Amino acid sequence: MKFSELDLHPKVMANVEKAQFSECTPIQKDSIPILLQGKDLAGLAQTGTGKTAAFLLPLIDRVLRSKEPEEGVESPPERLFPDWKKKNFVLILVPTRELAEQVYEAAEQFTAGTSLKSVAVYGGTSYDKQKAGMAQGVEFVIATPGRLIDLYKEHIVDLRQVRAVIFDEADRMFDMGFKDDMRYILSRIPKERQFLVFSATLNFDVLNTAYQFGAEPVEVNVSKDQPKAENVQDEIFHVGQADKPAYLLSLMRRDQPRQVIVFSNFKRNVERIAHFLNKNGIPAMGISSLLTQAQRNRVIEKFKSDNDANVLVATDLAARGLDILGVDMVINFELPDDPENYVHRIGRTGRAGHKGRAYSLVSDRDVDALSRVEQYLDHKVAVAWMEDQDILTEFTHFPSDLDIERLARANGQEREGGRGGRALGRSSGRSAGPRSGSRSRPSGERRSRSGDEKRSEGREGARRRSRPQKGGRPSAAAAGGGETLAGAEMSRESSSPRRGPRRSESRNPRRSHQGGDSGAHGSRSGRGRRPQRRGPAAASRSAAAAPATPVPAATLGKKVTGFFKKLFGQ
Repeated sequence: MKFSELDLHPKVMANVEKAQFSECTPIQKDSIPILLQGKDLAGLAQTGTGKTAAFLLPLIDRVLRSKEPEEGVESPPERLFPDWKKKNFVLILVPTRELAEQVYEAAEQFTAGTSLKSVAVYGGTSYDKQKAGMAQGVEFVIATPGRLIDLYKEHIVDLRQVRAVIFDEADRMFDMGFKDDMRYILSRIPKERQFLVFSATLNFDVLNTAYQFGAEPVEVNVSKDQPKAENVQDEIFHVGQADKPAYLLSLMRRDQPRQVIVFSNFKRNVERIAHFLNKNGIPAMGISSLLTQAQRNRVIEKFKSDNDANVLVATDLAARGLDILGVDMVINFELPDDPENYVHRIGRTGRAGHKGRAYSLVSDRDVDALSRVEQYLDHKVAVAWMEDQDILTEFTHFPSDLDIERLARANGQEREGGRGGRALGRSSGRSAGPRSGSRSRPSGERRSRSGDEKRSEGREGARRRSRPQKGGRPSAAAAGGGETLAGAEMSRESSSPRRGPRRSESRNPRRSHQGGDSGAHGSRSGRGRRPQRRGPAAASRSAAAAPATPVPAATLGKKVTGFFKKLFGQ
């Protein structure tokens, strides 16, 4: 089917022709007529088969006809959103930031020349631009669930204005733990809305959630017998784990691809692979969750542009959401644990009718993953081999973790420990190592004064404590035994007729069980005063210097009389 047969709005059709789209892909051919009638839909198709255009084009057509009816353009009632209002919008939910940007760019492309506006809402970037976009009024909101809910709770997004909701890559959203977020959002949007679900694989939980919230989707499945795109030729190489770098380099030298994505299961491996390729004359960039959103955007933009940095090393973060037509090769440095991710990885090539190649380097560590992939595909993956003369033997070695750490230090970076272990770049050119003449400090230690000052004060304090006091008596700390500060305080407390240690313990029982000098501190805390760090000699001198308080004769007599009554009995 051709797009010209779909009777799209003239402005939409002009953008379709500008994008040089002529023939509909199977998912577009089956989905667009249903969506133009305002029906709910669950669309299943392999990645790279045009699912984004399959839901954007009919929805843009319906919004244009509802918001800006034109003379001479006939619009059957089912092609309109009934009673479309100014603040109404279409909500498109996606699992990743990269996919949000991808769908946003497609929306901007297909709405060019119209008054329709779009905004991308996702985490890792400033709220201000997204809030400003919402305040201006938009017809299409492309969002990740977390940031959307944040803006909803701040009353920036009014979910009651949603007229259509689309879950793109819905199975991925469930895998990433967004199920509760999806239910939260669905429970707050009107029940009179168009409901769409698109994905490469659709599990029972996704459809069950749709039914629970009143959707009645028509199922369109063009991937029943073909779990991967037919334009991708995938093969595996059985190699040793240590031979993977040589095969990776050899495949690129042999096939001379224009754009390549190399996938690794480990984010720490991304930096090593990119460094290895660069050292061997193949420009490469890495992208993983270790980068900030701004850094990830810059890497993707650079990869898309026409330059010599034509290799992207990525984790599964980039397996979905990257729609780059020029990618002609995908290499799996390790096979993914989830077989569905294998389909999404190799689906980054062979898009929109182009041919693509996908190679996987399989060692003994990947055998279990290979078994799961072949079971999911329901066929064996073709095994390939390389001639001896095609395998490179002389190249810069694959870097170890230590090499990467040294490289980071040389570039003025330091790797932060703890959870996440992110590599933090310093703006200054100084080395991240410890300064000469000072000791390294744990990352959690608070610094108020320099370590040299603290050590100097500690030594001076020790000399003062060990220095004999006036009269030749050494302090208790220097004596190493005898009466301590706690003992002096306890003797003072026990000699007082008004209070004793038992009373202070009852006031603060936690202090009395602490050990060491807790007895002194506990008795002091009973009076609400902080203990003073004084030696016993200073304590006794201050006690002797304090003026004695005269006791009234009548009071003294009563105390003596009471003492003898208790002694002899009365």
